[in-house]
Amino acid sequence: MISTVSLIASMRDVPIEWIFEYYLNLNEKLTGQNIKLCSIFSSKDKVPSMFIYYDVTSGTYKFKDFSSGYQGDHIELVKLIFNYNDRNKAVYRIMTDYSEFITNNAPREELSIQVHDKFKVTDYEIRHWNTVDAKYWQNYFIGSPLLEQYNVYPLKFFEMSRNELDGSTTVYNFAKELTYGYFRNDGTLYKIYTPTNSNKKFIKVQNYIQGIEQLTLQTKYLIITSSLKDLLAFNKLGINNIEGIAPDSENSMVPESIMIPLAQNYQKVIVLFDNDQPGIDAAMRYKVKYGYDYVLLPMSKDISDSVKDYGIEKVRETLFPLLKQVI
Repeated sequence: MISTVSLIASMRDVPIEWIFEYYLNLNEKLTGQNIKLCSIFSSKDKVPSMFIYYDVTSGTYKFKDFSSGYQGDHIELVKLIFNYNDRNKAVYRIMTDYSEFITNNAPREELSIQVHDKFKVTDYEIRHWNTVDAKYWQNYFIGSPLLEQYNVYPLKFFEMSRNELDGSTTVYNFAKELTYGYFRNDGTLYKIYTPTNSNKKFIKVQNYIQGIEQLTLQTKYLIITSSLKDLLAFNKLGINNIEGIAPDSENSMVPESIMIPLAQNYQKVIVLFDNDQPGIDAAMRYKVKYGYDYVLLPMSKDISDSVKDYGIEKVRETLFPLLKQVI
């Protein structure tokens, strides 16, 4: 019996693009474009949250799965798919499967990689607050003074564009109610929030730890929430001696270079994420990585929805004892 592994001398003989195409059952060839799909690591993922992208720095494809928090290269992908405990097993699996593939099929055709430009926010205009904004944010007991303290402003429009491979430029202009820009203290836009857009509520412009510029470093405790809206809702509870931050999302962990020196200013750091499984999994990653305790609010999915559904007093009465247990 001929061993199919012998057909492949090393991983260099296996096209990286084939690995992603084969194990993710992609219906298109990877030629430099980015692909978004539902997470293969979470059966509950209804909105695509897994990205296959061409990393210009390394010159190869990688993946990031926001549902599970997994990310990495082609070998890491296979290692996670088959739950292997080391990368060598993943390498052997890839070489075996590709050997079998080319035994029964022609080797993957080498296609030239053409890096596709990504859509970027290229223009926007801030407008004044109106009654529609007030009605939306007051559902969460959040007013414009608190929003402006955290540099959140309504947008009249924003524009996104990208350069196409043929040299042309594609431009889209978005002008809808309930569109908000999130800004740094220096006025730099880092995120756009469109709560009525069920497909893509957030457009990330830059990496940023939300709330970090508003910290006083004078409280005993620091809380990490899953979103800026949750952080603002928490602030409305009036719980003294706790201030907070929010990463880009539950699955974008605050990096050690920021988290470790920041935590030294507080007696305790607590995580308060959504009470669904992705939120619990994300909180557990902070527990494993940093040792931070987490709290699950047994009300609505997150703290802002809990404030909306139950009111400030009821949420405070429920959350305060839970915080005391971990403090």
